[in-house]
Amino acid sequence: MTLIRADLDALPAYVPGRAVPGAVKLASNEVPLPPPASVLAAVAEAAAGGNRYPDLAVTTLTERLARELDLPPERVAVGCGSVSLCQQLVNITCLGPADEVVYAWRSFEAYPIVTQVGGATSRPIPLTDDFRHDLDAMAAAVGPATRLIMVCSPNNPTGTVVTRAELERFLAAVGPDVVVALDEAYYEYVTADDAVDGRDLVDAYPNLVVLRTFSKAYRLAGLRVGYAFGAPEVVAALRKVGSPFAVSVVAQAGAMAALEVKEELLASVPGVVSERDRVRDALLGLGYVVPPTQSNFVWLALGERTAAFAAHHMDHKVIVRPFAADGVRVTVSSPEENDLLLAAAASFVAN
Repeated sequence: MTLIRADLDALPAYVPGRAVPGAVKLASNEVPLPPPASVLAAVAEAAAGGNRYPDLAVTTLTERLARELDLPPERVAVGCGSVSLCQQLVNITCLGPADEVVYAWRSFEAYPIVTQVGGATSRPIPLTDDFRHDLDAMAAAVGPATRLIMVCSPNNPTGTVVTRAELERFLAAVGPDVVVALDEAYYEYVTADDAVDGRDLVDAYPNLVVLRTFSKAYRLAGLRVGYAFGAPEVVAALRKVGSPFAVSVVAQAGAMAALEVKEELLASVPGVVSERDRVRDALLGLGYVVPPTQSNFVWLALGERTAAFAAHHMDHKVIVRPFAADGVRVTVSSPEENDLLLAAAASFVAN
């Protein structure tokens, strides 16, 4: 008798960035700065009430996010990180293997995992030669079995973005009967004028749902808070399939406190943008292929040299994130840590 689903044997495992004592960790796209003191105080105060269940409906935080987005609360759902909301999207759109989820590849590594866990079928579509979503090919892949499309902008791990004009053409081509999820986990780092902003389109397209997170620019990766906004019927369905009490007391308090000091937190973003440009320019100068990035990381298209590059940097106490034989993603950190990366990258070229 088989007790466990046989397909789980082939389930790709989510690989977190490694942490090695004494090494600089540039593998997980974390912000090197801790949360502000006021956020830490709110988290500590909330932890004192840890004997009580959190607000199941995440009412206060949902209402605050709705005000930030200028939307009614029934159009906002909060989850245990945006990756949990990705899983919930599969759950509300797909019934089984006959249903398909379309996404670019390489993109966020959780997409194939949540698709398979949800019992659906993946339809990965290769990126273009310049490491961007091939939206024409993705639209062409949409058929009667397509239930969900994931669009990641900025794309993790390549850092490239979809423009507003491109996404509008894509939504028109796909039509209104397929849910399109725009994953904007790195939204706060986008500076390109033509990049899509999901808030600008979600009112016009009821099948569009936008995902964002407190894990990056808001420095709360360890608390696990993400949110989605879209049409009321999509948001209501997301809430139905979410795990009860998934957003903890401390997570809700931390996110609320972070919104209170939003300007202070986002004041660090221009420094990251400046550093990502400096790091990319330096890597280009060393001969690496590095696409333009609108996130807090850079992508090095290394192909078969990926594993060797990662091992070389490990020897130099710099941890990067390799992706099979495709390339390496490197978090943009402080100038000092970025200089360690560049020194190791230069010595790798010299070898």
